[in-house]
Amino acid sequence: MCGIIGYTGKGRAREILIEGLRRLEYRGYDSAGVSVCDGNVIRTVKSQGRISVLDEKIGDELPGTSGIGHTRWATHGAPTDTNAHPHASADGKFAIVHNGIIENYEALREELTRHGMKFQSETDSEVVVNLLDYYYDGDFKNTVMKATSRLEGSYALGIVCSDFPGTLFAVRNMSPLIIGIGAGENYFASDVTAFISHTKNIIHLDDGMFAKVTPDGVTIYNSIGAKVRPTYEKVTWDAEAAEKGGYEHFMLKEIMEQPRALEATINPRLKEGKFSPEGLESLDISKIDRIVITACGSAYHAGVVGRYVIESLCRIPTTAELASELRYASPILNERTLVIAISQSGETADTLAAMREAKKLGAPVLAIVNVVGSSVASLADYVLYTWAGPEIAVATTKGYTTQVAMLDIFAVWAAGKLGTVTPEREAELTSAIVSLPACVQRAIYLASNVEEIAKHSHKHSSLFFIGRNIDYACCLEASLKLKEVSYIHSEAYAAGELKHGTIALISQNQLVIAIACYEALREKTMSNIQQVKARGANVIAVAHETDRSLIAEADDVIFVPETEPLFMAVPQIVPMQLLAYYVARENGCDIDKPKNLAKSVTVE
Repeated sequence: MCGIIGYTGKGRAREILIEGLRRLEYRGYDSAGVSVCDGNVIRTVKSQGRISVLDEKIGDELPGTSGIGHTRWATHGAPTDTNAHPHASADGKFAIVHNGIIENYEALREELTRHGMKFQSETDSEVVVNLLDYYYDGDFKNTVMKATSRLEGSYALGIVCSDFPGTLFAVRNMSPLIIGIGAGENYFASDVTAFISHTKNIIHLDDGMFAKVTPDGVTIYNSIGAKVRPTYEKVTWDAEAAEKGGYEHFMLKEIMEQPRALEATINPRLKEGKFSPEGLESLDISKIDRIVITACGSAYHAGVVGRYVIESLCRIPTTAELASELRYASPILNERTLVIAISQSGETADTLAAMREAKKLGAPVLAIVNVVGSSVASLADYVLYTWAGPEIAVATTKGYTTQVAMLDIFAVWAAGKLGTVTPEREAELTSAIVSLPACVQRAIYLASNVEEIAKHSHKHSSLFFIGRNIDYACCLEASLKLKEVSYIHSEAYAAGELKHGTIALISQNQLVIAIACYEALREKTMSNIQQVKARGANVIAVAHETDRSLIAEADDVIFVPETEPLFMAVPQIVPMQLLAYYVARENGCDIDKPKNLAKSVTVE
C-alpha cells in the first residue's frame, strides 16, 4: 500500500504536498517524494526514509503551485532513492505517482526497452511514465488513455506533464482515489485525510474512471473518454479527528475513541427499540440457507466472532473464511448463500477478489465497511457502514470493535426476522448491544493495571493466548495486535487443543494469556490454566470483574465488565489492545507505523 496526493491551485504546492504526505504516512513510510511544476519545468525530489527526511532534503526549494506526492510501501524493489516515487520520464516531460500493482509490467518493460526507452528503477511503476512518454502526441488526455489502456492490475495514478502546467490527471482502477474540491484549488489523494484541512467536498472515482484536475475545476471521464456527471459528497468529520488530540500515539487515541465510535455504529440502526439497519431493506434473510463471512487480518477475526454469534442466534450454518484462501478455493456458493465481506478500508485486494468470485457464482454479498464509496461498498449488493471515523494507526482498534458490533447487530436483526429468538430475547440482546459503548468505557477504566503488567511482560520473546469459543476468537485478534506493534512472537490457540500438541511448548516462565470470560466454558478454561501453570507457565488471566476466583490461579488478572456472553468480544479486546500498545512502547517500537506493514493491503 502507498499514499498519493496531488494539488493544483494558487498555494505553494511544496507545503501542501508535504502536509498531505504526513497524513498519508500510515499507508507507507519507507520512502517518499514530490514532483512540483514550476512553469514548464517539473522538479522532483525523493528520498528513502520518512517524510521528515524528504522535507529536510527539499529545504526551501521547489517553487510552484501544482504537483504530486507519494509515500511508499515497497513491493517491487528495495526502499531506495531510485525506487522512490515520483518517477519521471527521461526527457522530464512526465512524472507519475502510483499506488497498486502493474501485473504486466515485465512484458511492458521489455517492449519499451526494445523501443529505446530507458529504465532507472526496479519498480513496476516506471513502465507507466515510459508508456506516457512513448505515446505522447501533444494531447495530454489522449496520451493518458492510450497508456492506461495497456495496464493490467490495480492502480491509482497521479500524472503531471510539463507542457500543461497546473493540470493534473488522476486515474483509478481497483485502488483508492478521491478528488477534493476547493475554491480555486483542487486535490486528489488515496485518502481524504490528506486534504481534509483544506476541503470537505469530495468526489469518489469509480474503477475505470479518470479525472482532469485544474485550479478552476475537475472533469471526470469514463474509460472511453466520455464525460461523466460526478456525485459530490461532503465529509462529516474534520481535521481534528485525524490528529492525535494530545495522545502520544494514534493507536492510543483510537483505543480511547472506541466508546464514541461504537455509538456511531449502533445508535443510527436503532428504531423504536429494535434494530433496523439501513441497507438491508431488500435482503430477504429467510431465503438464505448458509452464510460465509470473508475478510483478511483483523476483519477476519471479527468474522470469527460473527460466526459464533450468527449461528447461535440465527441457526444458519456460518463459516468464516480468509479471503485470500476463499478466492482460490473453488467455493461452493449460490443464490441462497449470503457472503458477508468485511474491510475497514474497503480496498482490500483479496476481499474484493473473493467478492467478485461470490458474485460470479450468484451469491448475494453484504459488505461491512468503514469507508463510504470504497471499492468494497461499490461492489456489494448490500452495505452496512461502521461509521468508525478515520483510523490512522496501522494496527486497527476501533475498526475491529465496530465491525464486531455491526455483526452483532446483523445477527439480532436476522434472528428477529427469522423468529429464532423470542421478542423478549430480542429486546434483551438489543439492550446489551446498546450498552456496549458504556461497557467499553468501563473496560478502559478497569484496565488501569495493564500498563504496569506490560512493564514486566515486555521482555518475553514468545507467548501464547488461549481461550474457548468467543474467548478464542478474541485471542486471535489479541495475538495479532501484539505481533503487529511489538514484534513479539505470539500465537492464539483454542484452549482445548493444548493437550493435542501445543502444551509441549510450555516451559518454565513461559507467558500465557488466558481469556476466561465465556461463562459456559469457564470451568474448562480454568482447567487449561491449571495445566499450563503445572508446567511452569506465568499466566495473565482476563476475567469478568465479578470473578475473583482467578486471583488465586493466575499471576496477574485483568478484569473486564460483564455483558451478554455473545457480545463479550467487544469489551474484552480493549485491555488486549492496551497491553499490545504498552508492551510496544516499553520496547521502543514505532507503534503507529510498524515495520513492513501498511494500513490497507491493496495488492495480493
